[in-house]
Amino acid sequence: MTVKIKFLPDDITIDAEPGEPILEVADRAGITIPTGCLMGSCHACEVEIDEGQTICACITAVPRDRKELTINLYVDPTW
Repeated sequence: MTVKIKFLPDDITIDAEPGEPILEVADRAGITIPTGCLMGSCHACEVEIDEGQTICACITAVPRDRKELTINLYVDPTW
């Protein structure tokens, strides 16, 4: 089973395997998500999923219980 990942605002859709790191999925899609510590504490890789929940992409994997996931990339003006 694959999960359809849609990256906004670029409107790029790619299939991913459940458990696959989100940073790797983004890289395969040609999308760069900024990173810092790669441990989730600096929040440089923070993205918004679905209806406003924010996650750190460096420590988050594609969920196993979803068929589709929308990831909205945005720029933190203070980073």
